[in-house]
Amino acid sequence: MELIISSALVFFLVLDPFGNLPLFLTALSRTAPERRKKVIVREQLIALAIMLAFLFGGQRFLQLFHISAPALSVGGGMILLLIALRMVFPTPDRSLKEPSPEDEPFIVPLAVPYLAGPSLLAMEIVMVSGNPDGLPSYLIALLVSWLVSAIVLYFSEGLVRVVGAKALVAVERLMGMVLVIVATQMSLEGIAHFFSIAV
Repeated sequence: MELIISSALVFFLVLDPFGNLPLFLTALSRTAPERRKKVIVREQLIALAIMLAFLFGGQRFLQLFHISAPALSVGGGMILLLIALRMVFPTPDRSLKEPSPEDEPFIVPLAVPYLAGPSLLAMEIVMVSGNPDGLPSYLIALLVSWLVSAIVLYFSEGLVRVVGAKALVAVERLMGMVLVIVATQMSLEGIAHFFSIAV
């Protein structure tokens, strides 16, 4: 149970639904209002299919490119750190000024990379490669975090109106600070594993 909870928290932080709220709203700004929720559900399901493919096919990816577990752990930690820094210190490309697609988006950019981005896919591979026996727990954790993220994004317009943009920014930055710690721990474990040091 502890593995499920900790993994679900990491997946949820990487999915970053609160940080994706403005991006989703901007990408859907030119989509007909009556179509927006349907598009969000469709893109969430596509993203889930991609996530599951990487969760179950991650080991083959490692074998194909001859990537060691320590290297993947350190690399995943670095990716997480970059994501966390963007959450704590937002950049202009994460703002509402992002260009909108002309009609309704399909797969890009909502499903990929906003949801099933390289960071989340790399995180899945890192976790499964470090503990293959924990795959059932990782599956449950992924489904739980995806479901919570999907609910947040499904009600994105209402959340922004009720909670307010400033409160969402504060929540995202708090999540970013937690993710910095997770990223540091992951990198340290990868380095320790490579040099056979006990952590």
